[in-house]
Amino acid sequence: MPEVIQMEEQAEYQGVATIKSLSPAKRLQRSYRHIRVEGAFKVMLVGMGIFMVVLVFGILLTLIIGSSQSIKTFGLSFLWGKNWDAVNDVYGARPFLVGTLLTSFLALFISIPFSIAVAIFLGEYFPKGWVSEMLKNTIELIAAVPSVIYGLWGFLVLVPLVRAIEIKLGIQPQQGWGIFTASLILAVMIIPYAASLGRSVIQMVPSALKEAAYALGATRWEVIRSVIIPYTKSGLFAGILLSLGRALGETMAVTMLIGNSNDLPKNIFSTGNTMASAIALFFGEANDLRRSSLIELGLVLFLITLVINMLGKRVIKRFTN
Repeated sequence: MPEVIQMEEQAEYQGVATIKSLSPAKRLQRSYRHIRVEGAFKVMLVGMGIFMVVLVFGILLTLIIGSSQSIKTFGLSFLWGKNWDAVNDVYGARPFLVGTLLTSFLALFISIPFSIAVAIFLGEYFPKGWVSEMLKNTIELIAAVPSVIYGLWGFLVLVPLVRAIEIKLGIQPQQGWGIFTASLILAVMIIPYAASLGRSVIQMVPSALKEAAYALGATRWEVIRSVIIPYTKSGLFAGILLSLGRALGETMAVTMLIGNSNDLPKNIFSTGNTMASAIALFFGEANDLRRSSLIELGLVLFLITLVINMLGKRVIKRFTN
């Protein structure tokens, strides 16, 4: 270790000596070159930032233009209309809006305990070792599995399981697929996002805070409850918000398990559709007003995601303060 430090000091000294050995004109030319490179890099970063803002507004403008026919025809009644009738060209988004919010928030509530537990386990109890590495790799694998594979697994495993529960509870119809089944598969899919971010922020908690709590006689649970959770609450909430955004936009697995009904869901065991699954199912065969209504569904989903992110940032800011 002392040899490494000595070598670094020698390299630093040699670099400074090399710069000092240059003539004033050479040093001025080198400084000017560095300024030009930094200026070009700054312009590139600003350009990328502006491009991302323009891209978002471009997507929003495209959705507004594409849904203009539906907006003119139905107005705000599109949001609370409960009929989606392709024969009579009458379209309402309420069944899909309710289906989206039900599946996403139910999946979020199911996943939160598992996400936080995994984050605390990996961040505090087993931050290193083969157990930690195995679990980290497993979580990364869960996040990398294609959604269609989740849909197939849910159809083969979860649908019979939920059907057995419905038969035992006397719930009709006893099909096995529906809002609840789609929420279960969504919960499994979004756990890695909150768990990975939660593990990262838990590992960033200063050791001095935890050691001070242990010195005062706190137990491991008391340190987690009184030190780690308060210190990392903004990061944990950000992970939950990221999971919610993932759940709102999921399409394939939900389409395979939700039942694909255009009716308003009556309970969590009812069949239904989300906005994303409705767009995936009907867009290929849609034309004119129906296509415009599906684009308006995409616009509504875009705005819902935007509003949820803005509210989440305000909550994170309040937690941080």
